[in-house]
Amino acid sequence: MITLKDITLSRGPEELLRGAALTVYPGQRLGLVGPNGCGKSTLFALLQGEIGPDTGEVDIPRDWRIAHVVQETPALACSALDYVLDGHKALRQLQAQLAEAEQRNDGEAMGRLHARLDAIDGYTAASRAETLLEGLGFDAAERARPVSDFSGGWRMRLNLAQALIQPSDLLLLDEPTNHLDLEAVLWLEQWLCQFPGALLLISHDRDFLDAVVQGIVHVDGQQLVHYTGGYSDFEKRRAERLAQQQAQYEKQQAEIAHLQKFVDRFRAQANKAKAAQSRVKALERMERIAPAHVDAPFEFHFPEPPRAANPLLVLDRVDLGYGGEPVLHQVHLSLRPGERMGLLGPNGAGKSTFIRALAGELPAQAGQIVTSQGLAVGYFAQHQLEQLDGEASPLLHLQRLAPKAQEQTLRNFIGGFGFSGDDADRAVAPFSGGEKARLVLALLVWQRPNLLLLDEPTNHLDLEMRHALTVALQEYEGAVVLVSHDRHLLTTTCDEYYLVAEGAVRPLDGDLETYRQWFVEWREARKAAAAEAGAAEADRGAAGLGGTAHTAESRKAQRRAQARQREQLRPLRRKAEQLEKDLDEVGGDLARVEEELADPALYEGQGKARLTELLRRQGELKTRQEALEGDWMEALERLEAAEAALE
Repeated sequence: MITLKDITLSRGPEELLRGAALTVYPGQRLGLVGPNGCGKSTLFALLQGEIGPDTGEVDIPRDWRIAHVVQETPALACSALDYVLDGHKALRQLQAQLAEAEQRNDGEAMGRLHARLDAIDGYTAASRAETLLEGLGFDAAERARPVSDFSGGWRMRLNLAQALIQPSDLLLLDEPTNHLDLEAVLWLEQWLCQFPGALLLISHDRDFLDAVVQGIVHVDGQQLVHYTGGYSDFEKRRAERLAQQQAQYEKQQAEIAHLQKFVDRFRAQANKAKAAQSRVKALERMERIAPAHVDAPFEFHFPEPPRAANPLLVLDRVDLGYGGEPVLHQVHLSLRPGERMGLLGPNGAGKSTFIRALAGELPAQAGQIVTSQGLAVGYFAQHQLEQLDGEASPLLHLQRLAPKAQEQTLRNFIGGFGFSGDDADRAVAPFSGGEKARLVLALLVWQRPNLLLLDEPTNHLDLEMRHALTVALQEYEGAVVLVSHDRHLLTTTCDEYYLVAEGAVRPLDGDLETYRQWFVEWREARKAAAAEAGAAEADRGAAGLGGTAHTAESRKAQRRAQARQREQLRPLRRKAEQLEKDLDEVGGDLARVEEELADPALYEGQGKARLTELLRRQGELKTRQEALEGDWMEALERLEAAEAALE
């Protein structure tokens, strides 16, 4: 296990951690949260050995392999697949040694190296890399393209795949979902839940944290405070603690009142759609956990939007694209004031294309886009972050929009987005992505739009700013069209969803779970179609050679193979049954451990030894449970495949 004792860490003159302690057990998955600049990435640098502590002890087992995502990707000529495989250093080293042995015709060395390759599953590495790339959104053709062909966001996906393919005992992931779409986020969740090693995850996606981690480490007051459970559990427990602080009481009540206002508004229409009930439940949960964010530095509200005619926008049989074949065909949509629409669809299906057309940045190739009188559009997209004036301050950006407004009024407003004091007067150029995103949001809010178009607005935003944005959007009375991989923001903001796929834009009858099921079926259908096309091509090739006939000998061989398969069924069935029994036993043990972990007395002084033991046991059982689940599913698949072959 990894142990940090009495750690003090500084960045320049600023002390980030003082007397902090943390233990990470094998197989434990922890989320690391806290405001930007609190020291999360610095802690990662400490664990990677890039820096040392100012004081304290860092104990990392010598044999632990640590993997992380590199931040730079040169414009290489090698293929995406080869680039990912390059992340497996042991594999590449053995392959190079084997090539040398083959040149020397050294049979003995070749035998040893082949055995070592087999020991590290080297022969399946390319297949695993293909699976990683597919899960992260790269189709078969893209995997063969050179790295230099990809944009920065897609290269970051390659870096993530490179980190995931490395055999590691500790995996460090810093905002891995920033450059992913919703489908890739869902895939990554499943992959990480099966990861056998320890995981430390920095993320501002609360649903992602809830799905993946077993505990939260909160950087709070220069300490590392550990909470069991997911992010929602952390919020609830932290809220309970903060709620006891009388000084925060009034602010808590104001926050809850804002949330309750939206819940009440939403309840009135809860029977109009299937998705309504799930969103009301999410808002009720937000009402309970709101106090966990009472000390956030961000708080803003959208002013009342100007009135506009109904409908705000009409798309009449519109084709959209960039010259040549349209990306979207015959789109028909009428957008009403106050409507809240979430856009869902596979990567590259045209969500950003559609939202750019709504913003007036992309003309229609065919059909008409009609806007109403009084329409005021507020459009947020990632490219706008780079269009800020690097020499100007946040205050100056705002003054250019409102030259007649009083300076103090502008300072008060910009302060709600975290730019207070000297920060309001600093040049924008060295700002982080999160700071630039906050500034673009501030400029957008000031302009009082009655139609908000938000394309991935939470990229680079920390959890506190995401919460402030969610609350502000719930109060906002204008129309919203949202593209986001943040499921919490989608669930608590949108009244309805539209599916952008296969060249069309159409209403989705359901919620995010409906979309997840649709996407799984859509992806499987694409695989089946590709396999069918490949088989058809192979058949055409065989026909060109005159075809082949089934001989009597081949039929005998087929019968012998079927007899062997029948013999295999019995042990396969026994193995699946035994694994299921073992899984039930581990599940029972884990439930008992987690029941004991819920005892508040454990978290007091005298219970710390028992708490440490229970956390260690929980990590072991979770790892065992995940391994058994994987083995059980594999056994079932083998059994089903054998049974199907006999039909």
